[in-house]
Amino acid sequence: MNYEKRLFDYLYEQLQNHPIDRAFGRKINGEWKYFSTTEMVELVNRASLGLLRLGLKPGDKVATVVYQTIPEWVALDFAMLQIGVQNVPMYPTISSREYEYILNESESKFCFVGDGDLPDKLKKAREKTPALQEIYCFFEGFGAPLWSEILPPAGSDYSEVDRIKATISPDDLATLIYTSGTTGNPKGVMLTHRNIAFNVETLRNLAPISPGDRILSFLPVSHVYERAAVYAFTAYGGSVSFTTPEALGGEDGDLKAIKPHFFTCVPRLLEKVYEKILAKGMALKGPKRWIFFRSLELADEWDIDKQFTGWKAFEWKIAQKLVFSKWREALGGNLKGMTTAASACPQRILRAFNAAGVMVREGYGLTEAAPGLTFNGFRPEHPCVLGTVGAALEGVTIRIEPSSEYNPGEGEILAKSPGIMLGYYKQPEKTDEMIRIIDGERWLATGDVGTFVEGKGGYKYLKITDRKKELLKTSGGKYVAPTPIESILKEHYLVEQAMVVGENLKFVSALIVPSVDGLKNWYEKHDEEWKGVHEAIANPKVLHRFEMLLERVNEHFGRFEQVKKFTLLPDVWEPVKADGSEGELTPTLKLKRRVIMDKFSKEIDAMYR
Repeated sequence: MNYEKRLFDYLYEQLQNHPIDRAFGRKINGEWKYFSTTEMVELVNRASLGLLRLGLKPGDKVATVVYQTIPEWVALDFAMLQIGVQNVPMYPTISSREYEYILNESESKFCFVGDGDLPDKLKKAREKTPALQEIYCFFEGFGAPLWSEILPPAGSDYSEVDRIKATISPDDLATLIYTSGTTGNPKGVMLTHRNIAFNVETLRNLAPISPGDRILSFLPVSHVYERAAVYAFTAYGGSVSFTTPEALGGEDGDLKAIKPHFFTCVPRLLEKVYEKILAKGMALKGPKRWIFFRSLELADEWDIDKQFTGWKAFEWKIAQKLVFSKWREALGGNLKGMTTAASACPQRILRAFNAAGVMVREGYGLTEAAPGLTFNGFRPEHPCVLGTVGAALEGVTIRIEPSSEYNPGEGEILAKSPGIMLGYYKQPEKTDEMIRIIDGERWLATGDVGTFVEGKGGYKYLKITDRKKELLKTSGGKYVAPTPIESILKEHYLVEQAMVVGENLKFVSALIVPSVDGLKNWYEKHDEEWKGVHEAIANPKVLHRFEMLLERVNEHFGRFEQVKKFTLLPDVWEPVKADGSEGELTPTLKLKRRVIMDKFSKEIDAMYR
């Protein structure tokens, strides 16, 4: 397998092998506008020359932050890559303090921003970031110089760009990606061209994408998951349309407009789609309602290669025709598949979408691995095993470090691959904590706990059982993995978010944020007058309903793992609060457990009085 790629090579390969008219596009004033491959190459070279004229040189850092990925951002990224300037993408939802930290540590000389409140947020951060020389905006009307001002005329002399491009090595630093982190300051992950190209090349034969296929991209490119995906879409010759999660659904949504063949997603998006489908099902009456929920029951039994027989086979045909066909149509009708990663996806949701004929495959990785380590395949030669995150990618070696803290066969997951990062920028001590040298080889200590499951084709499939750092130890000395409990809780239509509590405490409890839509449906079903979520979470009938829910959830766990008490909270957890203060989630929507523990300490204390 060829890992000797520089990331910008993929754009030139597309130009040479399968140039397309609609290579990268976005909606402008309600109409889709695209750059062809040829136009994109020209824009990339203009941007490279413009950056050089700003005084940038190989090794310098430039920050970027956008709410929605746009073709211009992609062009700027390729432009930096081919002249050795490192892109430092930042999440649009982090706090001003985190912007200041990243800009100062990376010593970014320029910043290119999107629309909304981003120009003002970065202007505020600039006051405390002396290395930052200027802020450019991709859009007009935000009081900042336009990014197009750095672009020289088309057809300029690009000989200086070509000279530098020829010196770029696959082992050169390509980017700094700052991990969101659940505690402390973010860490800058140093990834080379080879690190990320390894993922692109490894997945080339696994993803069901052909030249010219339509791709929807809506996840943030500040995360390495979607960043690597964009390089892969370029390598595979896909036509990429950039949008936002909010613009996907509905009759006029981008899923219906683009009719994509493939896209990447995260579990939370699938959960929201499933919740909307469930809400529509709850509103049905009579036979239609029965057929809908019987279809979901059949979906719960779905598995790879499973064939229903007898009466169930007949029910299955009815479910496909009357229920699941509408799901496929709502997703555009042409999906070959989608991947989900970044956090664990509830099994019930995976089964439901796959049962509906929408192939969803779960993978596993870390920013520090650029990002992929394991993958559940789409094809028979690399099959999928539900309940796992797949088999190791070609070139990846996984080992389990056993520990007395876990069940037999479980332990911390260590990984070795060409995708493993150089280290954390300016933080050698943190790097040494993450990279272990075993028999002279570098192994990434993932911090995740897992075990192997025997699967088809002679593969060993990895099953994630918890986060090492998030394993709870009750005051009785029992270890409890919170993630499986939280995952089952979140499968229920009444639960939006949940966090299990119990560290050094005498039993396990839970903080639960109810689903507002779920509560409204419950109120309507029980002929109760809806007066808002604050009143609902104090309603004795609602509390009793959640008690019943926990009884069913607890059946899946041992006595010491069972949730004994719970507290309902009215407000949804977010990465950043409306006032700009730190939220309860990371930008990738992981729980900031320590922040939540501190913020709701009174509620937690009340459960243990």
